[in-house]
Amino acid sequence: MAKKRNPLIARRHTIPAYAYDWLKDQVKILYPGCFALVMATGIISNAFFFEGHRAVSDALFAVNIIAYPCLSAATLVRAVCFTRILWSDLLNPRLVFSFFTIVAGTDVLGIGFHLRGFGSLALGMWLLALAIWFCLIYLSFGVLTFLNTAHGANVVHGGWLIAIVGTESLVILGTIIAAPLGQLGTAIFVLIHMLWGVGLVLYGIFITLFAHRIFFVEFEPEDITPLLWVVMGAAAISTNAGSTLILSPTPLPFLQSMRPFIDGVTLIAWAWATWWIPLLLLFGIWKHGVCRVPLTYTPMLWSLVFPLGMYALASLRLSLATDFPPLHSISLTMVWIALGAWLATGAGFAISSWRNWRVFARPTF
Repeated sequence: MAKKRNPLIARRHTIPAYAYDWLKDQVKILYPGCFALVMATGIISNAFFFEGHRAVSDALFAVNIIAYPCLSAATLVRAVCFTRILWSDLLNPRLVFSFFTIVAGTDVLGIGFHLRGFGSLALGMWLLALAIWFCLIYLSFGVLTFLNTAHGANVVHGGWLIAIVGTESLVILGTIIAAPLGQLGTAIFVLIHMLWGVGLVLYGIFITLFAHRIFFVEFEPEDITPLLWVVMGAAAISTNAGSTLILSPTPLPFLQSMRPFIDGVTLIAWAWATWWIPLLLLFGIWKHGVCRVPLTYTPMLWSLVFPLGMYALASLRLSLATDFPPLHSISLTMVWIALGAWLATGAGFAISSWRNWRVFARPTF
């Protein structure tokens, strides 16, 4: 007589059961900066929208419509089911600033909604991003103050500047949603000018620490990560935010008196972002060409794609703010480069996910 098979064991060997276990494992190890995918996709989509390539823009926007709720759900599940692991990431000085990708991703997607006529939804996303920013900004600096050590000071890397990206993203979306809100909009205009200044001060603090790290501490190939590109991306989004402020009419005279200052700082920020591009390319050549470190997919690569798209859009906005058309040519070139980087990173993500699934399911299948 044949031995009867246990139905519970049989269930564990079905593809849906393994898919559930695999997804659960992926949520458990979810990268804190995973919303960089939304940031990169959204900024390139928005750049193509302004360039008049609606088909490409809408296709990328559709990807974000799927990615944002999926990542949000995964983050919430991680908070409920793997609370201790999530808190460990939040209390880690190296990782805590990665959570600002949630702020920037929400704002970038909100801009995409506003461009397509969903103003109320964009306002709601800005308020959500602002609330998350307030929680993260003091948590992150509390972690940096009380949990970091002198020995751990070398955790300074480009990823810390994602805090600036999140701050300046509030300025850009805030400028857009404030105009039709009357007196409340005036208060928002004051707030976003303040946030723009806060972002600049944070950039000055972090870039000083970052420069000390790369110039005066031994530099190894593993120190070169895609997060280094956030150094350029933070300057680019500061340019974009400044240009947005310049192009937006303000109802308050004292804010109008700031325009010459914003003009000058915005141009300097764009020049600083431009200066970083050859140096960052040199870092990559040294790591992968000279030191022979293989180039493999990592979620941090989306933090490289985003600065490319942001630089393209910042150049376009600055060309409008300064009435200097040559910058538009730079924008048009860079946006296609950013799309190429997005496609390559997306292919890497798909291949990496497939390989992880095969390794996970191999014992049975």
